[in-house]
Amino acid sequence: MIETEQQAERAILIGICYPGQDERETQDYIDELSFLAETAGAVPVKRFIQKADLQNPRTFVGSGKISEIATYVSDNRIDIAVFDDELSGSQIRNIEKILNCRILDRTNLILDIFAKRARTSYARTQVELAQYQYLLPRLAGMWTHLERQRGGIGLRGPGEKEIETDRRIIRDRISLLKEQLKKIDIQMSVQRKNRGKMVRVSLVGYTNVGKSTIMNLLSKSDVFAEDKLFATLDTTVRKVVIENLPFLLSDTVGFIRKLPHHLVESFKSTLDEVREADILMHIVDISHPGFEDQIRIVNETLCDLKASEKQQIIVFNKIDAFSFKAKAEDDLTPFKKENYSLDDLKKTWMANDKNHPVVFISALTMENIEELREILYQNVKKIHVTRYPYNDFLFGDPAIYESL
Repeated sequence: MIETEQQAERAILIGICYPGQDERETQDYIDELSFLAETAGAVPVKRFIQKADLQNPRTFVGSGKISEIATYVSDNRIDIAVFDDELSGSQIRNIEKILNCRILDRTNLILDIFAKRARTSYARTQVELAQYQYLLPRLAGMWTHLERQRGGIGLRGPGEKEIETDRRIIRDRISLLKEQLKKIDIQMSVQRKNRGKMVRVSLVGYTNVGKSTIMNLLSKSDVFAEDKLFATLDTTVRKVVIENLPFLLSDTVGFIRKLPHHLVESFKSTLDEVREADILMHIVDISHPGFEDQIRIVNETLCDLKASEKQQIIVFNKIDAFSFKAKAEDDLTPFKKENYSLDDLKKTWMANDKNHPVVFISALTMENIEELREILYQNVKKIHVTRYPYNDFLFGDPAIYESL
């Protein structure tokens, strides 16, 4: 019987612990890289981490570490080596000669996931442009494995045909894709203008924090949601009515640490929903050990998008999955984040943010969803009554309705 299912590719993960990073933080980064690899369809089997001030310009890690990795690769049938930072074309070529397996960096892995997840022609065009922009400066170093003309993680999309390896043709293709996106940008802009003065609320946050699940709860729709990174690429906009108040709710692509700048540029129109929103609902996975770092990364990305000054509602999701490690009475070591209970965290800055409303919910068990609806209703109403002042009386005394 012929085996039709393709066997999952075995991968090793390689990262650097830079000065200022502790081991836990580095492990969190490699955990995320492992989740990215699993989302792409690989099976991570081993991690290699080296403490270093900077990348080795030839082989990313030092000569001793790369030799250790090469021995492991040859002894354990490894298909892919995934690096947690962006590699140059020369580094890819040098490392591939030593390890004799396919080499992917973090950016290439994310691009591959985007290529796999893109469902509409608009999303595919954006991803293809980002792939070509990533490929162009690395053409000389990457050609050796691009010519193999086979499937697999990191080989999906542009760069597999010999004719496309010519720089001039790739530049022409980039120009064509940019022109296509300009036309799409105009169409998207017209669509946004046609929505009138309705208040716009946009869901933002780190990838895989539950934005699409919350979107489905609030809008009673069926937006695709999955416990994997970048489940949502295309912007989804739904009309939502809470009590008697209508507004538009949009779900956008999730942010991530070291988000490739090619993707930020390519997904300009998608991210315009964030730029033009009246209110941002910043969703945070409070069960994640590095959620504070994720908050920082999302806020930095919002600054890059020039959307950091917008009104925000902070939503701490997944309280059903939150866990903490209680300290023993005789444990005199300082308290760490994992020693705080959810009630303890609610007494900190997170629940007492004077600039933004804060709510703790579980989209899975629907705990405190009504509280979220009420906060959303009150904040949308403040903007709505300034745009539709003739509707203001409808939000006042309920007895008014009886006199209509």
